[in-house]
Amino acid sequence: MSQSLTAAEISAGIDILADEIYAAHPAGEFVLVGIRSRGDEVAERILERLTDKGMEIPLGVLDISLYRDDLAHLKSNPKLQGSELPFSIDGAHIVLVDDVLFTGRTIRAAIDALTDYGRCAMVELAVLIERGHRELPFAPTFIGHTLNTSRHDYVNVKLRATDGEDSVVVTENNQS
Repeated sequence: MSQSLTAAEISAGIDILADEIYAAHPAGEFVLVGIRSRGDEVAERILERLTDKGMEIPLGVLDISLYRDDLAHLKSNPKLQGSELPFSIDGAHIVLVDDVLFTGRTIRAAIDALTDYGRCAMVELAVLIERGHRELPFAPTFIGHTLNTSRHDYVNVKLRATDGEDSVVVTENNQS
């Protein structure tokens, strides 16, 4: 069995995220920070929706390449693209955005990276896809879609600006 999301379903998930964030913070006293390389695109799309609602929200991008705990296992050197945080992290209320929440290790790396920039007042997590199977105790505040996957399934997310198309395909990995 494989699951998938179409471009329209991805767009609907981003609408859900923007609506939930707007409902939780109608005064707009937060900043969006997208995790490279697809969380930043999801954050940009959320920002478009929030701008349509009249909000002016700062947007930042966080590169967590050097904060990963699996660097020794990667087949190649990480591609450093740099972070772009055009605001102070100190005292900021951050909505951290990623494409998929799985084990929580990416979020741990992102929190480590953020703390190198300063001390946030609060961090909430917005994810386009929640797939479960956490290894670390992180839970999303805002969820676009929840997919039922097994621990070893592959979730392949493609987004227009990064990959040229919008799609999500879950494929089974029968080699457990």
